[in-house]
Amino acid sequence: MIVRLWKNYIAPLMLRPPRVQIAALCYRQTTGGPEVLLITSRTTKRWILPKGWPINGTDGSGTALQEAWEEAGVKEHGDRPIRMGRYRYKKIVNGSLPLPTDVYVYAVEVHELFDAFPEMSERERQWMSPQDAAEAVDEPQLKLILKTLPERLEDALQR
Repeated sequence: MIVRLWKNYIAPLMLRPPRVQIAALCYRQTTGGPEVLLITSRTTKRWILPKGWPINGTDGSGTALQEAWEEAGVKEHGDRPIRMGRYRYKKIVNGSLPLPTDVYVYAVEVHELFDAFPEMSERERQWMSPQDAAEAVDEPQLKLILKTLPERLEDALQR
């Protein structure tokens, strides 16, 4: 029984390549430095970045823009999002076992925040300093991205 459970269910899950999601790290520049817009997840209400599965027919930056709009009310303002990093977490899909998921993070500069957007009734959103945002999220690799956001933005904008 245990061998069959291992062979048919557990081992295949462990050998699967990680899933991929795209996140929008929405930020704005202030006199005190950048601020990050975090949103709550729909189910657990944890603080997260807007993110989702890749969208057919668009690249990572296009998916990041779509997620930023649907989940946070951020619309494109002409500048294409810049890839800032990657983090991994365990995603639970439809109540199944957690799946390793790589999240590619794109910086989206916010010029205007809309009050009406598709998921406005399902989420809260809040501006935070990169340090406060790093303390608010759960994922260790995302914490590092947020803590080093000013340097990462400076490097990305010089490219």
